[in-house]
Amino acid sequence: MTDEAFRSLYGQYRVPLFRFAYRLTGSAPVAEDIVHDCFVGLFRGGYKAERASQRTYLYAAIRNLSRKHHRDSGREDELCDVVDQVQDPLGTVVSQETSEEVRRAVEALPLLQREVLVLFEYEELPLDEIAKIVDAELAAVKSRLHRARERLRKALIPAMKGMTK
Repeated sequence: MTDEAFRSLYGQYRVPLFRFAYRLTGSAPVAEDIVHDCFVGLFRGGYKAERASQRTYLYAAIRNLSRKHHRDSGREDELCDVVDQVQDPLGTVVSQETSEEVRRAVEALPLLQREVLVLFEYEELPLDEIAKIVDAELAAVKSRLHRARERLRKALIPAMKGMTK
């Protein structure tokens, strides 16, 4: 890979990969390290075009490095997620309490469900690509996403009732 191609890929994916790592780890410095390690692996030739697209490779690498971080820090089962900090000012005022409820509900999801939910809802990746990233069958990804949404719905019912009063 040429330096120019690498810089272009880095410029295109650095921010979305950081967001994904940040949502999985809950730490900006850790997410930065994970993104750095991901691109070091890419630069060293870890990507094989016949196995997956570059985007799939990069998201899978972030997922694997995040899981490794959780294992190494003894937090493998700890669930972290972060809601985007950038919102419009009015939206921030109106939805701050709801956002906190959603963040907590997402944090409470089992890791496999949370990964799929974040990739689908936040990163807007297609289900077939998510299946490749998380190394699971498409049916399993759909099932995880369904269960994640169902858990979120149940967890957020009290908050939704409070909004209608």
